Amino acid sequence: MDIISNVIQHLFEVIRGLGYFGIVLGLAIEVIPSEIVLAYGGFLVYQGYLNFFWAVFFGTVGALVQQWILYFIGRFGGRPFLDKFGKYIKIKPHHMDIAENWFNKYGSGIVFTARFVPVMRQVISIPAGIAKMSLFRFSVLTVLASIPWSILFVYLGKALGNQWEHIHEKAAPYVTPILLVAIAILIVYVLYKWYSNKKKRGDAV
Repeated sequence: MDIISNVIQHLFEVIRGLGYFGIVLGLAIEVIPSEIVLAYGGFLVYQGYLNFFWAVFFGTVGALVQQWILYFIGRFGGRPFLDKFGKYIKIKPHHMDIAENWFNKYGSGIVFTARFVPVMRQVISIPAGIAKMSLFRFSVLTVLASIPWSILFVYLGKALGNQWEHIHEKAAPYVTPILLVAIAILIVYVLYKWYSNKKKRGDAV
């Protein structure tokens, strides 16, 4: 545990040293969960090292870079690559099965709604890459979903100040409503796709 703690502490020092680009790097490789990196960015805002707006901006950029990596893994490596190496990037086969099923069933719009669902917010990028979804559309949907997440955790990190390490317990009252809204959006989107497909089948008849 001491080794892991030292590694994490070193990563925080790297993020601090690199500033905004440290946030991008921390989110892109995600050795530390994204909400921790963003909260630490908020703490640096609290200390006066960073500007709130730019911390959110680069937090969004970092989230996009991370999803680009997963997108291109899907696009050029495909499912065989994930079945073989997915465990090294913490992606399990059954998560891939769910993500592929969602994407194939509901289309590219699921890239936005799945961003608010734990685990799926990362995994959904892979079937998008496998399906060769438009990179521009993929990027726009990813950015739109990442902005509120970045704002929330940078703000909480700033508000908590020296207590930023308690981000998980403090974020729960904020994250729960977001998840509920996201689930509601997901349900509406699924019903819309179901109705659209049903109407198309009816018109075809």
